[in-house]
Amino acid sequence: MQTRNPLLDEFAKLTTGAMGLAQAAGEEAKTAWRAQADRIAAEMDLVRRDEFDVLKDEIAALRAEIATLKAAEKPANKPRKGTSTDGTPATDADS
Repeated sequence: MQTRNPLLDEFAKLTTGAMGLAQAAGEEAKTAWRAQADRIAAEMDLVRRDEFDVLKDEIAALRAEIATLKAAEKPANKPRKGTSTDGTPATDADS
């Protein structure tokens, strides 16, 4: 046999209401925190991820182009062949 206790019913309603209020307050705090973080990030003028990736790709392409240009330039800078071991022409020691 089950009896209804009005005191326990009121306590259950009170706890349910408090939990709902706490959950709503938590969601409100999360929303406020997110808005504040977005505002701070906007004030700091941070770069977005997609802009960073585009710039990173451009830099990689430029580095590859520089490497290609350096590789093409190396044969033109070859020293003349001489008789010394360092590749420069030998000079007469008497003069």
